[in-house]
Amino acid sequence: MSTASDAPDPAEPRRSGLLAYLRHGVRTARRVTTARVRAGGVRAGRSVVPALQMTVAGVGAFALAETLLGHDGPLFAAVAALIALGFTKEPRLRKVVEVALGCTLGIFIGDLVLHFFGAGLLTASFVLFVSIMLARLLDNSSLLAMQMGLQALLVVLIPAPEGGLLGPFSRSADAVLGGTVAMLIALLTPKDPRREPIRELRRVVDDLTRALRETAKAIRTSESREAWHALIRCRGIQSQLDDAVAAVASAEELTRYSPAYRRHRHYVRRMGRLTEKMDLAVRSMRVITRRAVSMVDNASLTDEATESLSSLLEEFADAVQLLSRAVSESGPASAQRMEVAQHGLSAVATRLHPTRLEIHTLEGESVVLMLRTMIVDVMEAAGLTHEEAEELLPALGHRDTLTGRIRIVKAERRAGRAERRAERQGEWSREHFEEDDDGAPASQQEATETTPPAEGEDPDTERPR
Repeated sequence: MSTASDAPDPAEPRRSGLLAYLRHGVRTARRVTTARVRAGGVRAGRSVVPALQMTVAGVGAFALAETLLGHDGPLFAAVAALIALGFTKEPRLRKVVEVALGCTLGIFIGDLVLHFFGAGLLTASFVLFVSIMLARLLDNSSLLAMQMGLQALLVVLIPAPEGGLLGPFSRSADAVLGGTVAMLIALLTPKDPRREPIRELRRVVDDLTRALRETAKAIRTSESREAWHALIRCRGIQSQLDDAVAAVASAEELTRYSPAYRRHRHYVRRMGRLTEKMDLAVRSMRVITRRAVSMVDNASLTDEATESLSSLLEEFADAVQLLSRAVSESGPASAQRMEVAQHGLSAVATRLHPTRLEIHTLEGESVVLMLRTMIVDVMEAAGLTHEEAEELLPALGHRDTLTGRIRIVKAERRAGRAERRAERQGEWSREHFEEDDDGAPASQQEATETTPPAEGEDPDTERPR
């Protein structure tokens, strides 16, 4: 006989569900907190140098204004130095100069208006509006507009000093000194201008290598999800490319204006060219991954084509990995590793032809054609010229109307035709300016002589003038 105490509690499932929900919330909060603390620690570690720069700039400008100019409490010297220097990993000298001039001009306009029109709501409104518009003219950062607006309010609210060398315009002199200190710190801070571009470019190249491997895996295993992962990764590389462009621009300014780092200017220029070409390669890779998704979903490749294309993408990823190692080096080691990367990329380029990869469908051929464009950009990033990179690609030839296959034009035959065309043009140019026995120009000889072949015409055929 059962009793009432043996009956199941109807509230028990509800309590169990609530406890499970709370446990899940605690685990999620712990995971999010751990991730944010880890990210904050990395961010703080990378911000040590900028924080030291800002500290030295603010305190140094304040102390110099007190010592050299004899100003009492030169607040605007520290404010101008902090705003001009900003909080960035690699402060760009041109931006520091522009913001320093903007801060100085804003303070000078405020002092000028207060001197002639006195304090008041209209004066404060005018100075604040002009400062904010100057900030928007200099940069699109909302933080800079807020900082310069706050600076304008301080100019209006704090009474202008009567002592000092410049009287009521002493705050303008403090701003000039603060901007100068910020420029000197940005220019003279000891650092390697190559370090930041190398780090950012290596991140880009490493992610491109991972995207190539994921695409190869998607084709080999017929899993389009891997290709989608590669596409998402390629889209995320764009922000890294933007960081690389900013790092290269900062390094170029530093090597241009700082005598201590001018010896690195050629290397930094090469990094700029590499960044430009990698940007084009990443854009091509985004298109390739989208086409790979469609190709896998539609099963457009045979088993032989699947194996050959996936192995080629793996070799491409290995060659790009060699480029990543070359980027991470500087000096003679970088040049040696670049040569190794060039050899690896060249070996991949010579196979980029649909027929050689056993690909006979339109979707597969389109992927190969886009890979040809991409590898030319990567080879240019590795140091080859555009002409040298194109010569390594097998010629596509013409599609056979009966079989539908593309016939390969031998590279030797193409090179021979180009050589004969150059010889014919050279002979014509020499004959054109020689004179015959009668003193008449050779161009006025009989009409049976040949003229240089027109563009696209067979050089072995002769045609009368």
